Amino acid sequence: MASLFDKEDIQHHISKQFDQELVDIHSRILAMGGLVEEQVAAGVKSLIDADAELAERVVADDVKINSLEVSIDEECTQILARRQPTARDLRLVMAVIKTITDLERIGDEAKRIAFHAMDLSKQFPKRNQFSDLEHLASHVSDMLSDALDAFARMDVEQALRVVQDDKVANKEYESILRQQITYMMEDPRSIHVCLDIMWSARSLERIGDRACNICEYVIYYVMGKDIRHISLEEAQREIKGG
Repeated sequence: MASLFDKEDIQHHISKQFDQELVDIHSRILAMGGLVEEQVAAGVKSLIDADAELAERVVADDVKINSLEVSIDEECTQILARRQPTARDLRLVMAVIKTITDLERIGDEAKRIAFHAMDLSKQFPKRNQFSDLEHLASHVSDMLSDALDAFARMDVEQALRVVQDDKVANKEYESILRQQITYMMEDPRSIHVCLDIMWSARSLERIGDRACNICEYVIYYVMGKDIRHISLEEAQREIKGG
């Protein structure tokens, strides 16, 4: 009696299932990224507008990001156990696992900003104290959006541009620290407010770092090159070297 499927048919069927599983985790991580972007934007808005109610929603919604991380991680674990992927497929699964960790931690930073927003809503800070922070928030939000776009399209060139942008974010962060230290020296009564702003800026700087991490995973997946812990110039040479 002839088999319903020959060996080649079975392998093709399994391959198609595996491809669909990879497509599924890729789309789910982008959905998680979209939620994280919303959390960052809401956290910053709650801070600038001294909106304690919005800040409370950001804190409460962090559980959604945590849940997505757990479920995507479980799906990746199942794929590793069932499919035992190799080469490029294995790099994709590993890149996804690392990316969801960074996205979850970006969500944590958004939650920290929201906590500072709740505190600042009782302090009545001066509006001009937020001008540089708003600029940093805008820059970092663009980095995160571009990093997710690079991940969606597995675009190495865009990923490298985001890594380059981190230098600007670091300079803006350092400028905010100097500015807030000046405010504290001029008026010790502002110390509490300035510290909340400085810690919020620190969270934004960390979000920029996490966005860079995601881009490093994109480069690792596409090119098989690990550019962590090397300078930007070395990374560029590695990538151009193919």
